[in-house]
Amino acid sequence: MSKTGSPRTDAMVRGRQADTERRRTRVEQSLRDLQAAGEEVSVTAVARRAGVDRTFLYRHRDLLTQIHTAEQSPAEGAVKGAGVSRASLMADLAAANERNARLMGRIGLLEQRLSQLMGEQTWSESGLGAPDGVDKLQQRIVQLEQERGDLKLKLDEAVEDLDAARSTNRELTRALNQAG
Repeated sequence: MSKTGSPRTDAMVRGRQADTERRRTRVEQSLRDLQAAGEEVSVTAVARRAGVDRTFLYRHRDLLTQIHTAEQSPAEGAVKGAGVSRASLMADLAAANERNARLMGRIGLLEQRLSQLMGEQTWSESGLGAPDGVDKLQQRIVQLEQERGDLKLKLDEAVEDLDAARSTNRELTRALNQAG
């Protein structure tokens, strides 16, 4: 008898370890099969093909790391430069989200400006408008705020262009390093 308990308990532990090893082997083989077939590699695809639950993969971090690494690398049968990679789609999505955020900011500025103009128009039509000097100063403030908003948008676009150029530079450098 061992330290863990009865021979029956030891047999159960050994059986569980053997089952885990069989599952690990199936997962590793499924990953190789997916890569060899040029199919998309994902946690779900590997788990389905290996006949294991996804939680099994999350409990075995080394297997999960292998899958995530395979997700990022092109399939063996894939032609370089052909198709769209997951990374490029993710970069496109991030850029679209950034653009959406910028446009939402721009819409907010335009709504604020429209509200101001409608308020000023109502105020002046009521005959209770402010003296001309104050109106001119308020118009100048609004104009400067609009210019500030435009400059902010231009800066955001320039930063996005710079980030895209840096990303492209990293990809090209990585491709050159892999080729060399």
